[in-house]
Amino acid sequence: MRVEDDDGVRRITFDRPQVKNAFTAEVARELADALDELTAETHDAAVLTGEGDAFSAGGDIQAMAERDETAREAYQRVRDTLGRVAESVLTAPVPVIARVNGDAAGAGLSVVAACDFAYAAEDARFAASFVNVGLVPDAGGTVTLPHLVGLRAAKELAFTGDLISAERANELDLVNDVVPADELDATVAEMVAKLVSQPTESIALAKEAIHANLGRSWHDGLEREAQAQTMAYDTDAHKEGVSAFLDGRSPEFD
Repeated sequence: MRVEDDDGVRRITFDRPQVKNAFTAEVARELADALDELTAETHDAAVLTGEGDAFSAGGDIQAMAERDETAREAYQRVRDTLGRVAESVLTAPVPVIARVNGDAAGAGLSVVAACDFAYAAEDARFAASFVNVGLVPDAGGTVTLPHLVGLRAAKELAFTGDLISAERANELDLVNDVVPADELDATVAEMVAKLVSQPTESIALAKEAIHANLGRSWHDGLEREAQAQTMAYDTDAHKEGVSAFLDGRSPEFD
């Protein structure tokens, strides 16, 4: 991977184009580490993308073929690698944007699903291809896909492993928008700029509450929502927002 920081935005590029940016256990750990370093004090957003003509083809099949491990070791590896990636994306205190420059399959698709925003080039394709090698979705796919695309569509993706177009992914709400490849950078940059202009601490609180409430009853969800809002009331961003509104000016968030 390449990890580059520029004015509060971390750009993480999967850099194994010779194997379509496939994930090994080591790559997954490096990705989780790069995400876990994000803080609301030092960053405003993160962008994930791939080098070459693919976002990520998912797990490295060659590495799978060479594994020799017990069931317990397999469980621990999955939980500590791709499982940790999903957790790191979902708990990152800043918005994480997938810049889908090409095909996203297997764990690559799951990572896209875990991100807060996703923008795809028109020629990108998507597949929950785990079933094609006798596996089930990992990297959070069984958690995020049903919430994003609905239960039946999630099952269709997971049970068939079929490739779908970027247009179909957009229809399923797997991505926010599909644009020509030469407009992808500008589209992502526009969203990043919009997010950077907003108070990062407020976004972090909202993201945590939204994700926490996905599995809660409405009663518990309202309780967590009230807790998050109480914390937000005490932030400098809230004070600046109220002051700017009363002064008739645009807020200047740090």
